[in-house]
Amino acid sequence: MIATHSVRLSLLSLLVACSIAVATAQSPAAGSTAAPVASAKPTANVPALLLSDVHLDPFADPAKVVKLNAAPATEWPAILSAPASPTEAQDFAALQKSCPTRGIDTPYVLWQSSLAAIHNNAAQAKFITLSGDLLAHSFDCKYKALLPTASPADYTAFTEKTVRTIATTLRSAMPGVPLYIAMGNNDSGCADYALDATHDAFLGLVAKIIGESLPADLAPAERAAAVRDFAAGGNYSVPLAAVPHTRLLVVDDLFFSGKYATCSGKADPAPAAAQLTWLAEQIARARHQHERVWVMGHIPPGVDLYATARKFANVCAGAKPQMFLANESLANLLANNADVVRLALFGHTHADEMRLLTPESTATPSAASTTPSASPAGVPLKVIASITPVNGNRPTFTLASIDPATASLADYTVVMASNTTGLATTWSPEYTYTTTYHEPAFDAASLATLIPALEADPAAKTSVSQAYLRNYFPGDLSSILQLAWPQYTCSLRHDSAAAFTACACAATK
Repeated sequence: MIATHSVRLSLLSLLVACSIAVATAQSPAAGSTAAPVASAKPTANVPALLLSDVHLDPFADPAKVVKLNAAPATEWPAILSAPASPTEAQDFAALQKSCPTRGIDTPYVLWQSSLAAIHNNAAQAKFITLSGDLLAHSFDCKYKALLPTASPADYTAFTEKTVRTIATTLRSAMPGVPLYIAMGNNDSGCADYALDATHDAFLGLVAKIIGESLPADLAPAERAAAVRDFAAGGNYSVPLAAVPHTRLLVVDDLFFSGKYATCSGKADPAPAAAQLTWLAEQIARARHQHERVWVMGHIPPGVDLYATARKFANVCAGAKPQMFLANESLANLLANNADVVRLALFGHTHADEMRLLTPESTATPSAASTTPSASPAGVPLKVIASITPVNGNRPTFTLASIDPATASLADYTVVMASNTTGLATTWSPEYTYTTTYHEPAFDAASLATLIPALEADPAAKTSVSQAYLRNYFPGDLSSILQLAWPQYTCSLRHDSAAAFTACACAATK
C-alpha cells in the first residue's frame, strides 16, 4: 500500500528502471462545487451507496482514549466530537514515534463530514455496502502504547466499539437503510492480517453488529444464518435488498492473503480452503435457485503492481509479480461462474479502480467446482476508493445505480471531498462512469471493450486513458500511474501471475 504522495511517486518511478515498466506516457489533462449529486439513471434503477476503507481513528486525539476505553459505544460519538484536547497535535506526534504510521486515518471530524455528505447525497439509497477496513492502521500498537496495562479482552472490546460506532452513526445518517459490512485485513481483535479461524472473539462480537445492520424485513432464518456464519468465519449470505432474485455473498478474504496468520502468529491454510468451499456452495445454490450473485470482500484478487515495483521484481527475467492474494483460487472461482456472479466489490488499495475477472486457469480446487457454464466476458470487479485520506488521496464515496432486471451496475458517480480534514469540507461529484468512459453500463460486456482499449493505448493519449489516470487516485492531479501505465492496464484483466507477465513483457517489447 502507498505511503505518501512523494513516496508513491519515487517508488513507482522504480518501475521505469525495471523491465516491468519501460513506458513513455503523456502528461494528463487536468474543481469542486458543493451540491447534491443528481441521479444519472432513471428511477427504475435501484440507487445504492458503496463505501470502503473508513479506517476510523479513535487515537487521533490520544487524550480521549482513556475515556473511550471506559465508555460504552453509545457514548463514543459525544466523546469523539467534543472539542480537541489542547495537546492533541503533540500527543499524536508522540504516538507516531511509538507506532510509526502514515499519519491520521479518518478522525471523527472527517467521519462526521462524510456522514453529512452521505445523508445529503445518498438519501435515496436502498442499501449500503462497506467493503472492509473499518479500523485504523497500527490499531493494536496505538492502543497498547496509550493503554499499556489493558488486557487482551479490553482491546477486543475497544475494536468492537470502533466498528459499532461506524455502523451506528452510518445507520443514523441513513435511517432504515440496510448496511452490508465485510471485514478487511485491519479488522481484527489481535493484529493486522491476523485472525483466528475458529472461536474468534472479535468476529463473535461483530457478528451482532452485522445482524443488526441487515434489512429489518429479512427472514429470521436468513438473519440467524448470517450471524452464525460471520461469527464462525467472517462470511455470510443474504438476499440483496431491492434487487430481485439476487444474493450478496460476503467473504473475509484476509484468509486468502499470503500475509495471513492466526492471532498466535501461525500460518493456517484451513480457513481459506473452508471459505472457498463455502463460497462455491453458495454460488451453486444460487444457480439452482435461479438467483444472481454479488460477491463482496476487501483485498482484490490480481497483481499488486506497487508491491511488485517495491521489490524490484523483474518479471520479464523470471521473477514472479507480487499478488494481492496468496493464490488465484478466489479469482478463478468467480471467473468460472461468471454466468451467475454479476459483480464483485472490493477495496484495500484506497484507489478508484476497475477490473474484469476472466477464466485464465484450471487451478481452481475441486472443492470449489460448481459445474459452471461461464460467460466468456467475465466478472466485472469494482475497487471502491477510500474514506481515509491517509495515503494522500481525498476521501470519496460512490453512488451506484443498479439495473434490477440484470443485477448489473448500470452506472456510478464518485463523490469527492474538497480536502482531507473534514473541516470546512465540501463534497461534489468527481466523475460519472457512463459519461466519462462512454460505456452503457459497468458490466462484463462493457469492460471487455473498455479495458482492451486502455491496453491498446500505452502512451495514455486517449480521453478515456486520461480520465482513468485522473480519477484513479482521488484528488491527485500528478497522475503518477502514468509511469507504469502499460503494465497497470495489463493487471486490469490479467489477474493471474502468468497472464499478467505475458501481457506486461509484451508491452515492453
